[in-house]
Amino acid sequence: MKRSNPMRQRLAALCLFGVLLLTYPLLGLPGGDWNGLPAVYLYLFGVWAGLILLAAMVAERRA
Repeated sequence: MKRSNPMRQRLAALCLFGVLLLTYPLLGLPGGDWNGLPAVYLYLFGVWAGLILLAAMVAERRA
């Protein structure tokens, strides 16, 4: 059986965390607007940018 490396495990966990953050119950929480932008859009793009940043940090981390 092939052993998976820790980086793959971290990226898989990050993917599951992203799915959790982008499901309906959490998408329904932000309401209203901020400077004319709907809060849902800010939440979506904030989560998206955060997941990209975390994935980059995991991928660039040296063992």
